[in-house]
Amino acid sequence: MTEHRHFIHHKPFGYLCQFVCELPRKKLVGTLYDFPEGTMAIGRLDEQSEGLLLLTTDGRVSEYIRGRKIEKEYYAQVDGLIGDEAIEQLQQGVEIGIRDVKYRTMPCKVGLLGKDPGFAPRSRKIRDDRHGPTSWISIIITEGKNRQVRKMTAAAGFPTLRLVRVRIGSVQLGDLLPGEVKEVEKFEIDGVEAV
Repeated sequence: MTEHRHFIHHKPFGYLCQFVCELPRKKLVGTLYDFPEGTMAIGRLDEQSEGLLLLTTDGRVSEYIRGRKIEKEYYAQVDGLIGDEAIEQLQQGVEIGIRDVKYRTMPCKVGLLGKDPGFAPRSRKIRDDRHGPTSWISIIITEGKNRQVRKMTAAAGFPTLRLVRVRIGSVQLGDLLPGEVKEVEKFEIDGVEAV
């Protein structure tokens, strides 16, 4: 029986969740650690997004985590001072485009964070306060459409400036620094061992 391996990673800004890419000069997650052959990312974060990424050599574990209605929590820094009306709009679902088709997002949990969550500075600077105020919100979704959170906040009138995934089920990003990888024996997702 094959011994599978599992990893928790803090994907930094500017990296693709891939191990191979034909595009020149792209930074790949696979170069940040000596991952074993056959390692795959469970879900994706786009190049500009940061935060929690789970990786495994076990396709069944990947399928289990992606196939369930598991919560994914993101902290989004948005352009402007977001108010109750926009938060309620996001909670109820907004219309976004997925491959040129209109799609209404499922209801989700959205809340205003009281303060900046204090993430390490990003490698590419985000505009400063001279360009206007920003807000940090928490968005918890169970679906995972392409660039969904960014499209949702833009649809509500508050484009995302920085996006960090902080949780998948009960697995937390915690104090893992950008680029760090932690190998774990298994993933505990909402109290259930993902096998």
